[in-house]
Amino acid sequence: MANKIRQSVTPHPGEQHQLGGEQSKLNWLRAGVLGANDGIVSVAGTIIGVAGAGSNIRALMVAGFAALAAGAFSMAGGEYVSVSTQRDTERALLDKERWELKNCWDDEVDELAQIYETKGISPATAHTAALEAMHTDALYAHATDELGLDPNELINPWSAAFSSFVSFTAGGLIPLLFALLPIPAVGTIICIVMAAALALCLTGLVSAKLGGADWHKAVVRNVCMGLGTMLFAWLVGLVFNTATGA
Repeated sequence: MANKIRQSVTPHPGEQHQLGGEQSKLNWLRAGVLGANDGIVSVAGTIIGVAGAGSNIRALMVAGFAALAAGAFSMAGGEYVSVSTQRDTERALLDKERWELKNCWDDEVDELAQIYETKGISPATAHTAALEAMHTDALYAHATDELGLDPNELINPWSAAFSSFVSFTAGGLIPLLFALLPIPAVGTIICIVMAAALALCLTGLVSAKLGGADWHKAVVRNVCMGLGTMLFAWLVGLVFNTATGA
């Protein structure tokens, strides 16, 4: 009976490994945080840009809802197309590898052995390891070591699209809800900016924690870019307001 290939590594104390399915889940979580970030900035920027053009509260609400709807579906559609292309590429690479394993077995053994040699393993040991790995699960060995793919964990375009849609909507609802407050337009804009800044602090913090980076820099960078985007949108609206003499 063939030995089963180990697909996870036990980390040292205080060390974290993200392999296989866990890495995939982490990537989706990061994508969700980035989607929420885009929703916050896009919707808030649109509302503030329209406000800069001197529009009334009704126009701000219409612009906010339109930005939320268009952005969410655009994000989902773009993610679906992008991930579908990536999945098709992964499948094509695996199909090519299956053909090579069936028709060029010896060459594939030598190729895998050379890959192991580049990791510092001696030629004799690398050849033995390649033979053992291929007799256990040749496709898995070549997919992981040669292609950097897990044939059992191909990316799902529908999951990616749904994740992007939900995360963008969740982020975009934050400034939109503040646009619904029954207060003067100036107060509405101030509330939107403050709410967006706080939300960007949170998404910056979460993204930094997921990546193990310095959260202070991530939060400052995230908030500054978001506020800069809103300021630019307001200036664009202001230019149109001035040009039309509104």
